[in-house]
Amino acid sequence: MIGSVVGFWTRSSTVLCLGLFSGLAAQSALAADCPGHPDAIGTERTIVVDPREHPRLGTMQYPETLPLRDHEVVLTFDDGPLPRNSDQVLKTLADNCAKATFFLIGEQARANPEGVRKLVAAGHTIGTHSQTHPLTFHKMPIEQAQKQIDDGIASATAALSDPTALAPFFRIPGLLRAERVEEYLAGQGIQVWSADFLADDWHRISSSRVYDLAIKRLEARGKGILLLHDIQARTAAALPKILHEMKARGYKIVHVVPATLQQPATPTDPQDWQFNPTSETVPIARWPKVPDFAYAETETLAAPALSDFNSPDGNLLLSPELFARARGRGVPLPPEQPWPRLPEMQVQAASITLPVPAESLFTVPQDAHAAFRTRPTRVVTAVADTDDDKPRRASRDHRSSRHADRGRGARARLAHAVPSRRPGHAASPGAARPATHAAAAPRRPVRVAALKKR
Repeated sequence: MIGSVVGFWTRSSTVLCLGLFSGLAAQSALAADCPGHPDAIGTERTIVVDPREHPRLGTMQYPETLPLRDHEVVLTFDDGPLPRNSDQVLKTLADNCAKATFFLIGEQARANPEGVRKLVAAGHTIGTHSQTHPLTFHKMPIEQAQKQIDDGIASATAALSDPTALAPFFRIPGLLRAERVEEYLAGQGIQVWSADFLADDWHRISSSRVYDLAIKRLEARGKGILLLHDIQARTAAALPKILHEMKARGYKIVHVVPATLQQPATPTDPQDWQFNPTSETVPIARWPKVPDFAYAETETLAAPALSDFNSPDGNLLLSPELFARARGRGVPLPPEQPWPRLPEMQVQAASITLPVPAESLFTVPQDAHAAFRTRPTRVVTAVADTDDDKPRRASRDHRSSRHADRGRGARARLAHAVPSRRPGHAASPGAARPATHAAAAPRRPVRVAALKKR
């Protein structure tokens, strides 16, 4: 089915094209005069575009958009037709003699074919918007995307008595673009439409908010493709006010139709398809393009030969040997350089200049090893007496005195029993070795704090 539809777009028919010309003439008349509606905005002009020359439009996603002048607007509506709201939108456009582009859903076209035929009869442009409006075009398999595209075209075509009334325009649902989808559409000669600005009318907002967003964003951009939804009641209610304010602010409505063999595309320059084309009077931060020169003669200069340098045997003087050969043959040498020359220094033997160090230089004396030895040092810290230590100290002194008394008695008995071992000395029975007095002052207790190695 898609092949037959594309064939209708590419084949010419004299009768149908004459009807198209008469329709364009009627639109121009309506743009100049809208009977019964003196405040209508009308349609300023019609642009004919070739989808194959410009396959993608809308600066929200693509570098190109429609070749609009300042304060020109293209109205587009998605997701219809839905009789109740779409008919109201259609009436508002008729009252303002304004033309728009409608992107239909296949299921909606099959359910309401009469609404599709009303759009064609009113002179609007009909595009497609897939069969069921899935929001997965950016990730679905290409075969599934192709079926959605082809079925949507077939459903819209079935609602029309004239297949040529369907334009090769397509808008991806949700603007969820995918490169393979765009390539498929371009291969079929179908132009992908995005948008330049939105009014967010698919959200649950009031009609006054739709109006505010549409005018505010239009004023920020100055021109462009406006995306709306004719199935929304809020859009149908806001549209009359939007068109009235556009006219009050000096905006013009532009209608877009596809090119045919009998109706070529509107002449434009490449920069017209840029939203903000580069001005010739504004400097730009890039290198200028190198022009392509046409040379009258392509002869090149002859390469110099070595003999042109006036050197012996055609060789360059690059070494002292060649200078010596030149002196022997009487060839004048180049002048001496004015810079001073460094004196030539004779390099002596390394063994004489730098003597080998003797082994004795690395010998360490034996007494030097003692300096590297470490000795443990006993650190003793004295602890002063306190009142708490007095009872314990008295007990220790008492025990020490008893042990001393026992020791004196034992030494006395031993002295009577064991004679002296010194030669020439006899031990007297009553003599005893002097003993340390038991009442000697007790020593203060000490504590070993640490053992530290030096």
